[in-house]
Amino acid sequence: MSGRLIVCPTPIGNLEDVTLRVLAALRDADVVACEDTRRTRVLLARYGGGAHLVSYHEHNETERAAELVRRMQEGAVVALVSDAGMPLVSDPGFELVRACVAAGLAVEVLPGPSAALAALVASALPSDRWRFVGFLPRKPGELEAAFASPETVVAFESPRRLAASLGVLAALDPERPVAVCRELTKAHEEVVRGSASELAARYAAAAPRGEVAVVVGGAPAAAPALAPALAALRRLVQAGAKPRPAAGVVAELTGVSANALYRALTETA
Repeated sequence: MSGRLIVCPTPIGNLEDVTLRVLAALRDADVVACEDTRRTRVLLARYGGGAHLVSYHEHNETERAAELVRRMQEGAVVALVSDAGMPLVSDPGFELVRACVAAGLAVEVLPGPSAALAALVASALPSDRWRFVGFLPRKPGELEAAFASPETVVAFESPRRLAASLGVLAALDPERPVAVCRELTKAHEEVVRGSASELAARYAAAAPRGEVAVVVGGAPAAAPALAPALAALRRLVQAGAKPRPAAGVVAELTGVSANALYRALTETA
């Protein structure tokens, strides 16, 4: 079979979550590129397999990607795994996939565990539109921008930084719904749901342990500003327009309620 890359998601905690296709790919591959060979050996020891392992991590991605592409061009099948979950999703792998595509090599992606998806579903927050932002930004401005998304936001966060990040959100919108998902699929799995202010206080008092995913409800749409719309309505009325129809026109253009505009106009006349 011609050389190709197989992207293999691995369990995020419980080793029983690995798929049969992933196990077959790991057994049959000529090379398994691992974020940490020690972690991958634990999985292979559980299910059997003596694949040849090579390290592939953030510090050697470019060099190792070129080496693996050469091997695939010679006919080798390479399986790519990260320590947990789907490679490339806040894990190494992007350089290798991009290099394979540029070289015209086939890339096969197998489905499997994902902490981001598990957290999204467990959060009980809207999942029809959502954003994954990786690890939450550390800079306050970037963090506030992430929380300003109108879609549900899914992110990873360090346990020691969780309270501070939630504190920033609580200052912006104390009632924003949040779910903190800890140790997903593991023995001590926990999902805590509440408002930003409630959870900021909870984790300020006691930092969580283990791996954490945070799901934040989308930011509410900002109400259209009344003052500019009212000023435009006054100009139309002063130019001879009838208040009611003019309020309707301004409402269509600005999104401000026509009734609110008319009421404000008459109350300040």
